Amino acid sequence: MTGGEYKLDMTMMLTIHDAFRRELDRIAKVAEDVSDDPRTVMRTALGWKLFKTYLGIHHTTEDDTVWGLMEQRLAGGQDVALLHAMEAEHAAIDPLLASMDLALADVDGGPGRLGDLVAELNTSLRGHLQHEEAEGLSLVDSTLTQEEWSHFAAVHLKKVGEDVGTYMPWLLDDAAADWVETVLGRLPGWGRTKYEGEWKAAYDRLSLWTPAAGTTG
Repeated sequence: MTGGEYKLDMTMMLTIHDAFRRELDRIAKVAEDVSDDPRTVMRTALGWKLFKTYLGIHHTTEDDTVWGLMEQRLAGGQDVALLHAMEAEHAAIDPLLASMDLALADVDGGPGRLGDLVAELNTSLRGHLQHEEAEGLSLVDSTLTQEEWSHFAAVHLKKVGEDVGTYMPWLLDDAAADWVETVLGRLPGWGRTKYEGEWKAAYDRLSLWTPAAGTTG
């Protein structure tokens, strides 16, 4: 992950993109595991809930504070097509998540559909993240002001709300030590103190991708 080629600070954007890729790897691993019913694991696992929640927050905040604003500013220009593509890619992912939840709850037909849906989610979301990094972020960087970009970050954090104590260590899970240090350096002093003193330890005690106790297929 690098953010040095932008005038706007893309550190948090690149970090959450890598967090989504990490979770896609974990979802694929769960779906391929034959030792447990993948439907039971994913349906009840905290990891699946967090993935959907944080992905929803990220995409709705982009739609509400970034793409719409840029579309107004770039109206009539050739770059509007890229913005429409970003919005369309977002819109295609939500039905996939809903279809996966239906498959997880379907005792009869769900197991046969889950593998294909996981593969489709991987392809769709990874493709979107790559497209955004290859083209979208450069356009954001050349279009938005620092104040507007800071507004995106503030709205994103507000939507995370009281869950920030789980969100931050989830965001940095498996990140390289130097990148963790870079991200923590963006936090206010109290945030770093909380992360190092409470949030990380509490997160490490969570079992994100195991079935909730007492559940069955």
